Amino acid sequence: MMRRQCLVLCIVLCTVVTVFGQSVNTKYLRYIDTYKEMAVDQMLRYKIPASITLAQGLLESSAGESYLARVANNHFGIKCGSSWKGPYVRQDDDARNEKFRKYKSVAESYEDHSLFLKQPRYASLFKYSTRNYKDWAHGLKRCGYATNPRYGYLLIDLIERYDLDQYDRWKSVKQKYDKSQLAEDEDAFAHLVYFNNDNYYIIARAGDTFKSLAAETGVSARNIRKYNELPKGYAIQEGDVLYLERKRKRASESYEGRPHVVQPGESMYTIAQRYGIRMESLYKMNDLPDDYAATVNDVLRVR
Repeated sequence: MMRRQCLVLCIVLCTVVTVFGQSVNTKYLRYIDTYKEMAVDQMLRYKIPASITLAQGLLESSAGESYLARVANNHFGIKCGSSWKGPYVRQDDDARNEKFRKYKSVAESYEDHSLFLKQPRYASLFKYSTRNYKDWAHGLKRCGYATNPRYGYLLIDLIERYDLDQYDRWKSVKQKYDKSQLAEDEDAFAHLVYFNNDNYYIIARAGDTFKSLAAETGVSARNIRKYNELPKGYAIQEGDVLYLERKRKRASESYEGRPHVVQPGESMYTIAQRYGIRMESLYKMNDLPDDYAATVNDVLRVR
């Protein structure tokens, strides 16, 4: 479904380049923040993973900016079919001038998406847990939801890139998540936001100050300095990696059993920033004294 959109997004995802983690799109963050509770509500009532619903919404509606989303509140690319008796709009897809369902609201689109997946055609999906987003993603492709052969992988990429599976663990729609509120307006948020080790970060540019970044991100200047273990009086340098939350004690699980080999020009600080971990944790994991300086070819645990 919506084959052209999926193909274009696949190309975009494959060409994104990041420094330490995967890049994220602020439009996508805004979409997630707007509809995450709606997706959780559908999960609690219909047993469809919230991560799957959000990923499909992002993919099929281009984060709410597609023609169908804007004109018809259709966030999942659902066509009319023989059973649909409501209003519709036309758009070229697998064939020219096809009919797509038109909804009164986005909420109605989310509700109809759940009901659409309750058809016998998708019955096999419900044998999977709501925390098994990978089987759900590949199952949707297998059941014929979309024609793009990489549809399941596109959904999984979005879920993992934006940490959407956290919503699969919600037990009510009253829980809050404010990381995605870092950028309410893409034009106002000048820096690209990256994601690494369950944390958001930006890369400083020439002229940045703690004050200007605080105004842009909503994270206080004091906390930006604190989270990145920088001393008072430090002047931000172009290329600095600046986390927007306190760093973790260990690197992500993907680095289990994968130590870091110190390269020329690296310091304990730059290594800690690369993996999104605290300096004290890096020293502690490696049983190193406080005055230790990184030496080329030293092997350091990061998890």
